[in-house]
Amino acid sequence: MIRFRFELYPLDEVSPWGGEQPALHWFGLTEGWYWIEVGGHELLRRARADYHPPYVDYYLARLWEDVNMLTPQVLEVVPSELEPFIASEQEGEFEDDSDEEAAAFWHCEHYLDFGYIRNAPRVRLWRTVNGDRDEVTLDWRHHDDGDIGFTAGPAVRVSVPTADYLEAVRALDRELMAAMRKRIQEIERRGGLPGVEIDLAGLEREHEDRTRWLRLNLARSIETDWAAITRGAR
Repeated sequence: MIRFRFELYPLDEVSPWGGEQPALHWFGLTEGWYWIEVGGHELLRRARADYHPPYVDYYLARLWEDVNMLTPQVLEVVPSELEPFIASEQEGEFEDDSDEEAAAFWHCEHYLDFGYIRNAPRVRLWRTVNGDRDEVTLDWRHHDDGDIGFTAGPAVRVSVPTADYLEAVRALDRELMAAMRKRIQEIERRGGLPGVEIDLAGLEREHEDRTRWLRLNLARSIETDWAAITRGAR
């Protein structure tokens, strides 16, 4: 089982953007906490007790956008001969426009980006099909620097059925869209937020647009040059 979990900040605790003219928009209104439940782990749960709730706090829109953008890449089945390569840690420099660079770039395209948080974990996801086993593997790596640590520890690798991963992506989309619909309705009921500029009509338009993002992303086709990746893999 895998799930992307979240909790939005209470509306009155959301931080406005800007200085003398504070404002809020759809992205800013998604401020909250989030974590990933998989294989009995709570990834992104902080190891130290001075955080409450004990999870990464940032804008849910960022996680949602990154998961949406990453998923077509995740769902592309990795050929069996490249499974050892995608499962390995890759570092180093490569010549421009070389097969090695193409392979390294393809490898990096499987990372779920958390570079916006301090001492970020490295999280990769990829899909394999072997016989009747169709799975997405999640690989977590993190070094506790004495300040930022997570309960999952330095390394976790869990495989889940691909159907479960896809349902987790869809559930994140459904739940965030529903939560933001309620949030927008509450702002409209209040007539806005005191001292904060909010374009209510623009907020409605953006929300309706974002309800289509996942469907459009899942329809994207990925064109991978498997021959070049295979030559460049090492």
